[in-house]
Amino acid sequence: MRKGMRIEVKIKRLEENGYALAFYKGNKIYVKHAMLQEEGIVELQKQLKQGWVGEFVQIKKQHLGRKKADCSIYERCGSCHMLHMDYETTLQLKKEMVTNWLKEEGLSHIKVRNIFGMDTPYNYRNKVMIGFQKNKRKEVIAGFYEEFSHNIIPYKRCLLHHEKSDAIVQSILDCIKKYKIEIYDENRRTGLLRHVLLRHSEQNNAWMVVFVVANTRFPARKQIVRELLQKHPYIKTIVQNVNTRKTSIVLGEKEEILYGKGFIVDTLCGLQFQISSRSFYQINKQQCEKLYNYAISLCNVTKHASVLDTYCGIGTIGMCISNEAGNVTGVELNKDGVKDAKENARNNHIKNITFVQDDATKYMIYEANKKKKYDVVILDPPRSGCTKEFIEACVRCKPKQILYISCNPKTQIEDLKMFKKLGYVTETMDLFDMFPWTMHVESVVLLSKSNNVSKLS
Repeated sequence: MRKGMRIEVKIKRLEENGYALAFYKGNKIYVKHAMLQEEGIVELQKQLKQGWVGEFVQIKKQHLGRKKADCSIYERCGSCHMLHMDYETTLQLKKEMVTNWLKEEGLSHIKVRNIFGMDTPYNYRNKVMIGFQKNKRKEVIAGFYEEFSHNIIPYKRCLLHHEKSDAIVQSILDCIKKYKIEIYDENRRTGLLRHVLLRHSEQNNAWMVVFVVANTRFPARKQIVRELLQKHPYIKTIVQNVNTRKTSIVLGEKEEILYGKGFIVDTLCGLQFQISSRSFYQINKQQCEKLYNYAISLCNVTKHASVLDTYCGIGTIGMCISNEAGNVTGVELNKDGVKDAKENARNNHIKNITFVQDDATKYMIYEANKKKKYDVVILDPPRSGCTKEFIEACVRCKPKQILYISCNPKTQIEDLKMFKKLGYVTETMDLFDMFPWTMHVESVVLLSKSNNVSKLS
């Protein structure tokens, strides 16, 4: 097999990376912008360790849910994978995908009940990350990374962004050109501007701009700040973040506030949350409120209940459940997140919640060793899921209920297998479409203690 070769395939399944999977003479073929059961001619584009990536040049049998992608850069951009489908089809495919994963891992007794979508699945991202580069004509461009490369695809309007965010990006691009700001070259490690991060609260009409730069010297920054504020008065704070490392991690540790307070405030589930540049906060607020309200309704929380909220970020779900609980403890490793969480609790006058800066696994083991008991444990871990040690310690704390929210159902399913061995089970899972037009989906389960409990080693 070789690049440019054309083969005829039939799509067998959708993968979590957004590709459709087909097979050809024992080789895995990952087809871009394809749908289940479609058949046609694929041209091979790139060889990976696990197979080949290709794209349809002719579709002989087309899925009924296929539509024309209404985005000019869709063919090149690596951000969305499902814009060629109608929205209801994307929801059904995500539900089928998670159902299949459960079956493959021997958890077919868990039924995926619902997938909650959006009424209008556009303009939902309250966080935007933009890269910069010089094109072949040495002109500065702003946009997103092309798939399998570090090439920037220029854009003016993204269907997932708020229109004000895209307007700010264009103004920043104009300023970069006007004041001849050097773009960072990651190979030579020269230049200044690496990225721009935007966050916003639409309800409060407040935007944050974060310039991620390679050193502290930022020429013309006063002029740039002044021009941005004149054009976009809804910008409430501007921050300079310094990242000198050769890393894929966007934000550095050192920051300087150029304008405003260095944070914005958003309203979620009736509470006010202070958000700084490095705070974890759900990207889709509308769906986040649905998810939190639904997840909390699953729990049997009383005024005497003791709740442990692990991987708590800036304390969102812990504070949302605090009104129904006796006391809540939030655990978060990120010091900026803990700082914001404590401030959020004060601002919302919540007195029955405390926050601890610690690794979730270490803290859970510490609590288990003290024979601490919790009525409800909430966990919303990173995409990699929980550690074996965390799960074992969690079970030792003997919670009546474990509320597990995940941004990666595949790793959650692995964790559910271990929880089952240790006596905590569920029969249902619910999905929330937090990231429309991508393959990502959020999952929620409520685990309770079963009668058949295995002993911990």
